[in-house]
Amino acid sequence: MSEPGHPSQRPRVGMISLGCPKNLVDSEIMLGELARRGYEVVNDLDAADTVVVNTCAFIEEAQQESIDTILEVVGRKGRGVGKVLVAGCMVNRFGDQLAKEIPEIDGFVGLDQLRDVGDVVQLGGGPPLPAPSHLVFDHTAPRLLTTQGHAYLKVAEGCNNPCTFCAIPIWRGRFRSRTIESLVAEAKQLEATGIAELNLIAQDTTRYGEDLGLRRHGLVRLVEALLAETSIPWIRFLYAYPTTLDEDLLRLMGTEERFCSYLDMPLQHSHGDVLTAMRRGGDAKRYLRLLERARELAPDIFLRSTFIVGFPGETEEQFQDLLAFIGEARFDHLGAFAYSPEEGTPGADLKGRVPRNTQRRRLRQLLEAQKPIALAQRRRLVGERLTVLVEGACEESEHLLQGRHYGMAPQIDGRVLLNDGSAPAGTLVEVEITEAFADDLVGHIVGAARPRDAERVVVADVAGMAGIAEVSEAVLV
Repeated sequence: MSEPGHPSQRPRVGMISLGCPKNLVDSEIMLGELARRGYEVVNDLDAADTVVVNTCAFIEEAQQESIDTILEVVGRKGRGVGKVLVAGCMVNRFGDQLAKEIPEIDGFVGLDQLRDVGDVVQLGGGPPLPAPSHLVFDHTAPRLLTTQGHAYLKVAEGCNNPCTFCAIPIWRGRFRSRTIESLVAEAKQLEATGIAELNLIAQDTTRYGEDLGLRRHGLVRLVEALLAETSIPWIRFLYAYPTTLDEDLLRLMGTEERFCSYLDMPLQHSHGDVLTAMRRGGDAKRYLRLLERARELAPDIFLRSTFIVGFPGETEEQFQDLLAFIGEARFDHLGAFAYSPEEGTPGADLKGRVPRNTQRRRLRQLLEAQKPIALAQRRRLVGERLTVLVEGACEESEHLLQGRHYGMAPQIDGRVLLNDGSAPAGTLVEVEITEAFADDLVGHIVGAARPRDAERVVVADVAGMAGIAEVSEAVLV
């Protein structure tokens, strides 16, 4: 068999990565492995001989998006695209069904096979048996960044939480942490590319290190090590679980400028009975105390949460409790979705299914209730000067730049639109905020970021290297 690196045999590979940032890291590992083996990674799918679709299987809408994308790409076979591979979560969960229903798929890459993607491009093959993953990839895995200015660092894999609505442990497996040494080594590799922001992610990030004997303080120890061993200006973590959140993390946010005062804590609901049915515990009073404590320890904190409406048995009274909670909590950012039963989860067998039209109505009401809150939270920033990470040209107009301040996580929290001034993508600048809207802020660049923030930022054009066509946003829990 000819080596793929031979000029006459070197196939061009493109990738579509769907779902959450955890999937994006998996895509970057596959791209890194393909590049290491000599494959040509391309941005334009029309230029690709082989297309890899990295799928999401979290909720019904995400699964449908994955299937629609696969069907769209296999429709190009014979018209430029030679092979179509399917990777990721749907392979571990529904691979055998995909093979039967879409026989045009040429090969499958399971969650534990990311580094075998080059072999699959050459040889193809059927899906592995449905099973949870058990590996965790570390700093030795090759990785080709697809983001500019920021990067994700996956600190753990899997999940041990018993949430009745979530099927992720079925295919992602039990919770397993990487070592602090491995994570610091990878963070240094990412720093060398010039990133200004490092986002720590896992399915339950606040549980990091429990399986390593670090108990409740694992994530604090990791952040402290990253602060000490790197000079990355912004470090944040995503996805806190309310029962495993260590107050020392909040204290560190309040005292360490480089550790972003930002808390993404998906609470899912506010009513105790619904949360009990979800096997999460808690209630509105406990959660409000927790949010108040976060604001006490880190007064400049920005808060985000995610909620489910229409969970089996949710009454109108319980939904009104959720609306009242949203009004009191005053989140800066909020996401929500309607419950969908997932095969293999306890929630799928619960009685009291809420009609779809009721779910949709409640979802609209919840999002509408958040709009004036979000607008008021953003209006507080008008007249302030904030450090902003420039991301590049605005998606709607090349005459505007867009970026984010530290209270906005990538992809999910809106933008700062920059209508005056210029700066390369991936750099930090000081911006005066002049207008506020429910989703975005508007401002103009007044100068470079403070030296403490900007001293290690190096402009690196890594976004064009990777060949990911589109990263679709999914609701994260």
